[in-house]
Amino acid sequence: MIGKLALRSLTAHPVRSAVLAAGFGVGVGVMAILLGVAGIVLEQAQSPALAGGGDVTIRLSPASPARLVLSGTLQADALRRRVRAAGASHTTELYLLNGGKATRVDARGGIPSLERALGDPESLQVAAWRDTENDTEWVAAAPDKMLRQIDRFHGLPDVPAWSGSWAEWLYFNGRSADARFYVAFMAGPRTTGDLRSAGVRLQIERNGQTESFFASTEVRDSDLAQAPDLTFGANSVRLDGMRYHVHLDVIDAHKRRMVGDFTIEASPGRLVPPIEINGARGWRTGYVVPVMSGTLDGMLSIDGQPVSLAGGTGYHDHNWGFWRGVSWQWGQAQQGDLSIIFGRVFPPREAADPDTIPGLVVALSRDGPIGYSTDVRITETNDDGGRPRRIAVRARGTALDLDLTFDVASTVTSSMQRGPLGSGTSGSVDFLQMRGVYAVKGKAGSRSIEFSASGAAETFRGRS
Repeated sequence: MIGKLALRSLTAHPVRSAVLAAGFGVGVGVMAILLGVAGIVLEQAQSPALAGGGDVTIRLSPASPARLVLSGTLQADALRRRVRAAGASHTTELYLLNGGKATRVDARGGIPSLERALGDPESLQVAAWRDTENDTEWVAAAPDKMLRQIDRFHGLPDVPAWSGSWAEWLYFNGRSADARFYVAFMAGPRTTGDLRSAGVRLQIERNGQTESFFASTEVRDSDLAQAPDLTFGANSVRLDGMRYHVHLDVIDAHKRRMVGDFTIEASPGRLVPPIEINGARGWRTGYVVPVMSGTLDGMLSIDGQPVSLAGGTGYHDHNWGFWRGVSWQWGQAQQGDLSIIFGRVFPPREAADPDTIPGLVVALSRDGPIGYSTDVRITETNDDGGRPRRIAVRARGTALDLDLTFDVASTVTSSMQRGPLGSGTSGSVDFLQMRGVYAVKGKAGSRSIEFSASGAAETFRGRS
């Protein structure tokens, strides 16, 4: 019935129906053309050629120095042969002030030498455009300056929703023929005025036994602004060129004293750049690895007994963020020139859904990264006491296909409130730092991998 009525309506006024049909057809055609043009304009607006040429545009945050990408990440096996030159530019908003009126204008700044290397027609036509000292510093900063930039402290954010749970620390671990150890220089929330709680913790394993030493103090914001150069009471960290110098003077629960010094040598290519996760109401957490694997040297003395670290291998990372209700899984192994790290952070649900935060596995060689994956599965198998006895990590991706199995040999358990400094929450957790042996097999980039090596891992367990 409806079809007959529509047909009779159209045939009763054929001229009107024809004009209406033509109008609809023109309208649909114009809309299709506009959508097609809009898509082309959007694609061209995002074209790397408009940002100075090249095939790919990479946007950097101030926390990631350009040199870290130019001489590090872009030198990975999968990219090295394809990178011929790299341009750099910066976009911002500018206003032209004239006669009391402000007019918004678009501006783009770039590095002249790099844009010329990419054949940018605009910079090629202006011979007066030359790199300034700041341009050169931005793209070719010395490795030690880059190391200082990524290893700086971040300051105490003004975020009331997570107040009291901020902590930031420098972490070192190492192994030698005599011992294995962990050291953390940690700064926590504000206490009074510009003072913040701070502490140093050492865990050392030797002769089949694990010993813990500590020191606590308070530090000022101005002291933390000097990081990675830190002074926590009688303990200190100093970065001299590419070498970290750590001095320790700590005691254990029995008042035994441990003093000593060690060094870890950094390498420009063997690092993981800063990674930060942001959540609701200003929540954030971050992580950077300035030293994936470095030469370790030094000597410790425990109650007068010497412990040599000479000829060992060390690792250093740096963490910051709000830690109330946060836990993580982490592990690190190295063999020869290869370093592998895995991790996953579980934020509190009021900040982000922990099930949506992916894990990460990164493989680095002496020349830089050779593969990574965020398609990661981490499985922990417990013993009868509910503690991990084995951790299996599976990573799949186009540049990385690895399986890691970690058999736990020893565990140090630290009981704490939720968060590294136990800040203002109900409930408790056990923080587990584990030593053991990794079996690693698979492929990273074009490199086949199969080895067994000692390594470390961390995880949490709930405690009633």
